Amino acid sequence: MKNQPLLISSWPKAIMHIDADAFFASCEQAMNPKLKGKPVITGKERGIVAAASYEAKEKGVTRAMRLFEAKKVCPDVVMLPSNYETYSLFSIRMFEIIKRFSPDVEEYSIDEAFIDITGLRSYFHCSYEQIALNAQKTIEKELGITVSVGISLSKVLSKIGSKHKKPNGLTAIPGREIHHFLSNFPVGNVWGIGANGSALLKKFGINTALDFTGASENFVKKHFSKPYLEIWHELNGRSVYPVVAEINHDYQSISKSKTFTPPSTNESFIFAQLSKNLENACIKARRHKLVAKRLVVLLKRQNFATEGVELKISHPNAFPVELIKLLKKGFQQVYQENSLYRATGVVLSGLFPNKNEQYGLFQDRASIEKISRIYNVIDTLSKKYGKHTIQHGSSLPTKLQEQHEGERGDIPKRKRTLLKGENQRQRLGLPLLDMEV
Repeated sequence: MKNQPLLISSWPKAIMHIDADAFFASCEQAMNPKLKGKPVITGKERGIVAAASYEAKEKGVTRAMRLFEAKKVCPDVVMLPSNYETYSLFSIRMFEIIKRFSPDVEEYSIDEAFIDITGLRSYFHCSYEQIALNAQKTIEKELGITVSVGISLSKVLSKIGSKHKKPNGLTAIPGREIHHFLSNFPVGNVWGIGANGSALLKKFGINTALDFTGASENFVKKHFSKPYLEIWHELNGRSVYPVVAEINHDYQSISKSKTFTPPSTNESFIFAQLSKNLENACIKARRHKLVAKRLVVLLKRQNFATEGVELKISHPNAFPVELIKLLKKGFQQVYQENSLYRATGVVLSGLFPNKNEQYGLFQDRASIEKISRIYNVIDTLSKKYGKHTIQHGSSLPTKLQEQHEGERGDIPKRKRTLLKGENQRQRLGLPLLDMEV
């Protein structure tokens, strides 16, 4: 079973992983310096903790904890509504900073990225560790938030490095030191393995990441699936997961959902939320030049029971005006009068590039091309003035009721305070500091 130890040079490849520390809460602290050092949580509008600052985590606050529970373990906690618009702007700026250090950046999520910095030591005239430190310090200086950084020979190893010292940590794992970092690292904490994978590996006596790297390739191939073999290679310092800088156009499905409070029994309002889900899913599909073969309609009740139905789209497309009748049909199949609903969702599946689209014998090609031109104009206007500048009439009732109303339904300051010429749908891409405007 055991594999002979590999003599790996220190840096045949250099992959950096940057992970923002308590990102949403950190953005709030950066926007309002008075919150620095205080226990801060976001998610007040939903009644659960969406994100917590490290000060709150130290007091026992965890993600998805109910607000009253968070208040119980941390009486001085500061509860804030989530301000996703501002978090998105911080994310965009963070990635812009990261791209100063390498053109090969994979935006893995809103608050983390993989960066290939192989060969850039001579360009920057410093070590890989110094490149990472410079990126880390630049983000903190310009955005007021901290990030944790890991550098190693592969994505999996660099992610282990970024977790090693949090928050605001920097850990380099060169090839000759891999075994030191993996010796006590639980195999279940390895990116891509998880609890079920850990349980399977433990049946073969593999408890740590180092145990796994010591297994022979033939053993891994015999007993485990391809993803485990890829992770095994990555842990052994062989990069098999490339840093993908391009936008992913290879979607199998696109889903959009919306949770609203208070929950509603209003049929028009619930369908309007569903219609807006459809518009959002179609916007993303068109952005990636995809069309859908199937439409899934989902409704979630206040008791979290979910009903859904899958419908076939006769002519694959990504135009809400073409799909709204089908959406209505699906809605009528699952909606129950007087039931209290808390969320809606739409899934576009069976996606494929619209350049491969074939017109049927009885389809009106001229009409389809006309609709396509109309949505090209709509997408251009939305890009310039904001999403939903023009929207389907069936989704308009969503504007008649403020989302997350009620005692805990605070609205983020950026939405409450508008600059001259702004409105609720059209605002400058600029966070609002905690000061009078």
